[in-house]
Amino acid sequence: MSQILTPRQAEELHKAIIAYLAANNLQSTASALRQELNIGEDVFDATTAKKYEGLLEKKWTSVVRLQKKIMDLESRNSVLQSELDSATPTSRQNKDPISWLPRSPARHTLQSHRQPITCVAFHPVFSVLASGSEDQTIKIWDWELGELERTVKGHTKAVLDVDFGGPRGNTLLASCSSDLTIKLWDPSDDYKNIRTLPGHDHSVSAVRFIPSGADGSSSNLLVSASRDKSLRIWDVTTGYCIKTLRGHLEWVRDVCPSIDGKYLLSGGDDRTARLWEHTSSSQEPKVTLIGHEHVVLCCAIAPATAYAHLAGMAGMKKPPVTSSVEFMATGSRDKTIRLWDARGTCIKTLTGHDNWVRGLVFHPGGKFLISVADDKTLRCWDLTQEGRCVKTISDAHDHFVQCIRWAPPVIKGGAVNGTDGNNGESNGTPKKGAAAGSDVQIRCVIATGSVDLNVRIFAN
Repeated sequence: MSQILTPRQAEELHKAIIAYLAANNLQSTASALRQELNIGEDVFDATTAKKYEGLLEKKWTSVVRLQKKIMDLESRNSVLQSELDSATPTSRQNKDPISWLPRSPARHTLQSHRQPITCVAFHPVFSVLASGSEDQTIKIWDWELGELERTVKGHTKAVLDVDFGGPRGNTLLASCSSDLTIKLWDPSDDYKNIRTLPGHDHSVSAVRFIPSGADGSSSNLLVSASRDKSLRIWDVTTGYCIKTLRGHLEWVRDVCPSIDGKYLLSGGDDRTARLWEHTSSSQEPKVTLIGHEHVVLCCAIAPATAYAHLAGMAGMKKPPVTSSVEFMATGSRDKTIRLWDARGTCIKTLTGHDNWVRGLVFHPGGKFLISVADDKTLRCWDLTQEGRCVKTISDAHDHFVQCIRWAPPVIKGGAVNGTDGNNGESNGTPKKGAAAGSDVQIRCVIATGSVDLNVRIFAN
């Protein structure tokens, strides 16, 4: 039998065993072992016995502790390996913006609201974030520094949504509330309330600036969704409601404009989502998405960068290029996310959340869909892997996560207000092909808001 221990290590072990036996009054056994090993009194005297007493127990307990530590490390290694295996090769260093995903812990936790946070929105140019709350206020933050800049007051009930956008060169902040109004604030004039838009007959649950069209016209249009079952389109320069869209049978919870401003996607309590071509003369929805088994709380329009991945899921041989709305996503109280094509066919149902799905945003790179829910988690779904959930941030917040937004891209040479921010464009996704463009850079920053009164910034 080959020796594992060196002669010196074997001698140390023998002495430690003899000392252990002697200390436990096993004298005859100790004596027999000494005789067997030919260790006399001249080699192992009382001083040597004292030196080695307790050594065997210490070594033994150390081995047990190390074994436990090794098992813990192996377990952690297994989790990390699993995450690596499910990630795309380029995302392994988390440096490629197209493959970047948020990770815990958040870079900043912003605290000041006194009631649950309902909404967040990024400024299209500056490192400014607005958050709205049931405490009736809007807070303006510097998301890079993690500092509160000001509190904007004016609404008399809960603020339900906020959005930046507006006419070219003059970014505005829009907000809507349970007080039935929409308010416009001027960031360049200390967020002065420059206009209040009355007209809805019930709570206004969502508001979005509609991006400028392909002809480059100013984006001075705003869309709102309300509990009065309608969508209204407003001209922010005059304050007039220029169109009302009716079709939902219940509360309209969310609305999302297409990147060219031609289409609107809405979802509500009637368990449907509806796609509207608001620039046409028709008052009817272009498509109605039916399939959810409970209230539709959120919706998002896929960027063109996602078409190749979603087309494969839909069984298409090549991605479509005909419209700014080829694929959509909806989240519901039925705990599922559904992916749809432009014909209204559900191409995939994503399951994994354990509670109401509250917010959705497509990754500007097109590979992922990010969701937040009342199960306190943020989940990342890989569209290149048939919508598989590849990452879960289980401690995203300590309570229901109510909203999520992706920061607008960095436009080299200057951003255009209302068109190149995440608010003019659907959920912060860049224009068609922009992710690969030389003058548009994806900004790896996500903001979330929660019932735990915190706004969190996840950033690279």
